[in-house]
Amino acid sequence: MAGINNPFRKVRRFLFSNLNKQFLIFLFFLFLSSIFWLIMTLNGTYEKEIKIPVRVNNIPKNVVLTSASNDTVRVVVRDYGWTILSYLLDSQNLGTIHVNFRNYDKGNGRGTVSSGDTKRLVEQRLDLSSKIVTIKPERIEFSYNNGEYKRVPVRWTGRIMPDQLYFISQVVYEPDSIDVYASRQKLDSIQVVYTEPLNHVNFRDSLIINCKLSHPNDVKVVPNRVNIAFYTDVLTEATIDGVPIQCLNIPEGKVLRTFPAKAKIHFVAGANRIRTLHPDDFTVVADYREIMQQPSDKCNIYLHVVPHGISRATLDAQKVDYLIEEEEE
Repeated sequence: MAGINNPFRKVRRFLFSNLNKQFLIFLFFLFLSSIFWLIMTLNGTYEKEIKIPVRVNNIPKNVVLTSASNDTVRVVVRDYGWTILSYLLDSQNLGTIHVNFRNYDKGNGRGTVSSGDTKRLVEQRLDLSSKIVTIKPERIEFSYNNGEYKRVPVRWTGRIMPDQLYFISQVVYEPDSIDVYASRQKLDSIQVVYTEPLNHVNFRDSLIINCKLSHPNDVKVVPNRVNIAFYTDVLTEATIDGVPIQCLNIPEGKVLRTFPAKAKIHFVAGANRIRTLHPDDFTVVADYREIMQQPSDKCNIYLHVVPHGISRATLDAQKVDYLIEEEEE
């Protein structure tokens, strides 16, 4: 026991030495003065902005709100510091402003709570001592339709750039289409819904993003978020040989033969894409009409069709020998 009590004696002796006694007394009075300062400060009058949620209730079954069903009003309140502090520390105590749909429906897909009614609804959430300085917005407005919607595709927007040696080989949306609720006029004008601007650069592995959709006011989208997967592949230089050279604008009874009859193409693509390519996926042509207009020993050939996922495709030779023959009957 003596060994155990010995450390406690040292601690007690340290705490209650003359120097530490003075320090503890200083801390006590510092704490006491801080309490008095806080009381005096909070007894003053202050202005502060607080946010109160708004919810539209009693919506008929055949009605769909196209504006946000949960919105907020921003209220600048003047009151004693104690009350302002209680608003800031416990905002849930303010509750939610409930707007009865049937009372404020103006028809034609819109509803409006007047500035006077908005102020009255806000005052119901505040203490009697609180004075309202400003309310934004002054009027609560909502829009709706009677269930009219259309399904439209989703597309990403923004800056998506993989590392220099990589490229995006495929983009997959989940879901790839969403339901849009709006007035008939707006529904007719909406053909696609874009994401909020994305910004991801210098990545190598496949990138999966859960992002919010961007849409005009008074338009509701379901769902309002989508997953987008950007699949990457390594850029590789490759060559494909044996692409047949086809002839354009050849008249009946004529045959255009090129030497060689097949072309070689250099291109850049992903390693996975290269494995699936076939010479028939490309189209190389020679134009009979051009040959007749500009006779020469050699004719031009052109890369006419390049499959998806191929970049920087070029012909190994731009000109070839040719021979025009009469077609045998």
